[in-house]
Amino acid sequence: MAQIESLFVTRLYRAALSERAPAIDPAELAGSCYSIAEDDEAGQDWCEQNGYPGYTSYASLTDLPWRFPIFAELVKSLDAHVAAFAEDLEFDLDGRALKLEDLWINILPEGGTHGSHIHPHSVISGTTYVAMPEGASALKLEDPRSARMMAAPTRRKDARRELQPFIYMKPEVGDVLLWESWLRHEVPMNMAEDERISVSFNYRWD
Repeated sequence: MAQIESLFVTRLYRAALSERAPAIDPAELAGSCYSIAEDDEAGQDWCEQNGYPGYTSYASLTDLPWRFPIFAELVKSLDAHVAAFAEDLEFDLDGRALKLEDLWINILPEGGTHGSHIHPHSVISGTTYVAMPEGASALKLEDPRSARMMAAPTRRKDARRELQPFIYMKPEVGDVLLWESWLRHEVPMNMAEDERISVSFNYRWD
């Protein structure tokens, strides 16, 4: 009898940020994100010069956990989530921990998008969600085999979830999503009238 099994599984971690202490108040975090965005002239200039919708601190502020206590608390929680995900992935870390490489704010207005991309030079990447108004865009994840499918036909619309070429994850406020950094992803157009706020991050192996 024929046997069919799934190989080379792509893992995605989803949890409430609050599952790993310390607890972070999303409203307080949102207020901090807006305060930082308002004061970060270098970040505002970078976004304008590069046609970046809304605001990101990615190119301007590299020390949020040092500057703002709430981000230091956030990192403590993220460290615990990333450690749990690394355990699930059965990484042999050789006695070394995965460490935060960078962390940045994203404020995406109505009509804004973040194009498809990966996070080179990192091991685990992720996002925690601070504000997700009704109609805010999901995270779109791409099958990592897509570039090698060549002449393969498209999948049926009702194909099993693990066979879909794209998966859309609609997180809730307070969720954290983690994935391996090579996984291509994007944020489709924000259809909500209000801004979508998230904090993204990368972890490296030292």
